[in-house]
Amino acid sequence: VQLQASGGGLVQTEGSLRLSCAASGTSFSFTVMGWYRQAPGKQRELVAIITRDGNTHYADSAKGRFTISRDNAKNAMYLQMNSLKPEDTAVHYCYANSPVRGAFWGQGTQVTVSS
Repeated sequence: VQLQASGGGLVQTEGSLRLSCAASGTSFSFTVMGWYRQAPGKQRELVAIITRDGNTHYADSAKGRFTISRDNAKNAMYLQMNSLKPEDTAVHYCYANSPVRGAFWGQGTQVTVSS
């Protein structure tokens, strides 16, 4: 199983980006998928998660600005990020987990927000 994250880039403050995560090597639909991020010198932190049924949970920093979604048929997940701030600058990682298959991480995609 491989998770491929894409969509990162350089944007100005208040700009938007849409991250994508595609799972390959399996047709299995993960119980939980999510996005984490890690800024330089900081620990990796949760951004948002979504269950197979579409239930979502957001970090306080993401509420009202980010929207997580998934397409179970495509085994894909997305993160629409609006009103980006310089403190959102980080490598963003996609994550997928199931009780049977275990946990998987993507390679990360860099998001840089300039002030």
